[in-house]
Amino acid sequence: MSTRSRELILILILAVAVIGSTLAVVRRGDDYAFFDPLIDIKSILDHAYVSEVDSEALQRGAIVGMLEQLDDPYTVYVPPVQSDEFNKQLSGEYVGIGAEVSVVGGVLTIVNPMDDSPALAAGLRADDRVIAIDGTPTQGLSVDECVDLLQGEPDTPVVLSVDRGGQTLEITVIRSHIKTREVKGFHRDPGEEGAWRYLIDAENGIAYVRIARFTGQVADEVREALEHARAKAGGTLGGILLDLRDNPGGRLDEAIALADLFLNQGVIVSTKGLHHDETIARAQAGDAFETEPIVVLINGASASAAEVVAGALADNNRALLVGTRSFGKGSVQGIRPIPSQPGAMLKVTEQLYYLPSGRCLHRLPDSTSWGVDPSPGCFVPLDDDQRIEMLRARREQEIFRLEPEQDDSSLWSDPAWIVQTLRDPQLGKAMELMQIRIASGAWPDAPESESVEEQVLADELARARLQRERLFRELDRMNDIIARLEAGREAANLRDLWPDDVELTGGKLIIRDKNGRQVAELAITGEDLERWLIDADVEPEDENE
Repeated sequence: MSTRSRELILILILAVAVIGSTLAVVRRGDDYAFFDPLIDIKSILDHAYVSEVDSEALQRGAIVGMLEQLDDPYTVYVPPVQSDEFNKQLSGEYVGIGAEVSVVGGVLTIVNPMDDSPALAAGLRADDRVIAIDGTPTQGLSVDECVDLLQGEPDTPVVLSVDRGGQTLEITVIRSHIKTREVKGFHRDPGEEGAWRYLIDAENGIAYVRIARFTGQVADEVREALEHARAKAGGTLGGILLDLRDNPGGRLDEAIALADLFLNQGVIVSTKGLHHDETIARAQAGDAFETEPIVVLINGASASAAEVVAGALADNNRALLVGTRSFGKGSVQGIRPIPSQPGAMLKVTEQLYYLPSGRCLHRLPDSTSWGVDPSPGCFVPLDDDQRIEMLRARREQEIFRLEPEQDDSSLWSDPAWIVQTLRDPQLGKAMELMQIRIASGAWPDAPESESVEEQVLADELARARLQRERLFRELDRMNDIIARLEAGREAANLRDLWPDDVELTGGKLIIRDKNGRQVAELAITGEDLERWLIDADVEPEDENE
């Protein structure tokens, strides 16, 4: 090569390098220019605002305001102070005693000790009232304040003063790393230290597994639960009821692994986004539960990873879906650290889920189709009161109590008992379908009626109208308050119908005519009664009468 040729090539290389670096500087300059108005505003506030400004609060507000413009509730800024709690929720792990707690009557109360937890090992039981934590009274403390006292360093003791049936006990619990177990059975057995019972129908070999959330190890835990049920059934399962109701989602990899447990081939889910190529997850043969018939229960709170599993099993003809349309959270978030702010993170939507059929799970503001629908003939809606009753009855099955209760396991397989006692028509329908499938070898034909799409939209419309009615009632109540104030009356004239600390749920509302004859007796199923009666033609009787 001649000297002139080498010089020409060198000039071209340098030219390309200069152009590339110039473009990079221009792009970086554009990025910096984006922040120029923010810097100017911050400078003006620092030198002109009437009082001292909180720079950290301004920075946090600027970040949150920028994200709000995306109109995406799943893209979230996590400041350093919240990162530990965020990681706990993401992993399902923390250091504590391992118990579900609530404040009842102003006192911290054990709702349920978790499986294999320090709380269970120390002897804590459901309904124990925790009067004090390391000498600090819990009366008047919030749940979060109590949880802060219960958590701490691993292998350190915490002493709980417990009221159990009028007897005061001092129980020492050794804190430990807690891994929340999200896989649950149908009932907790006092005879086996709270072990879950997964076999709901011993005669037909039907297993029941509920997944509360998709955290790490969920697929393995489901496998273990089904192996346990299969052993109890004599080595063969007739069918599987997989309950994904009220499951908000979680880890996509665990959802894919769970779907793969039941599939021997086919697409599970695909994901794609503006900055990501399409990725397709496919099932691999070789798992132990690829042939048993499955019914999956879903509802409007089944979201994200739960929808992936339900949709994959339905689209691959491996399961019937019973319940209502799922939530429609079909977006994939990535967790990105913020280099300039150690400990801070950005949870950012990067991709969308697509079912094997090609349907996008995600619900947009103008969508009429989203999420996963029940199978034809399997749409079973619940109103708010039915849902509350169902959740209350289910909680009773899941609580580990100290004293064994009457064994009603022979009734668990009866769909009518499930509906009447557990207040769960969705589970009752799932059991009925599975028993027909086992007896006949085929799923029953769906009745000829309106389509699932029409049923779903009718249910959504009814709920929207009910919400509108409630808003109108609240608006009428506020208008009445305004009218009273404008008329010169004091707001104190709007008396409470009863003290705020009265618990009404489970009580009775007696209606009498003017002669004192009882005309109706209504069961109170919630705590909103006073809010509705305040607008009605009623008033407290004179206390002196």
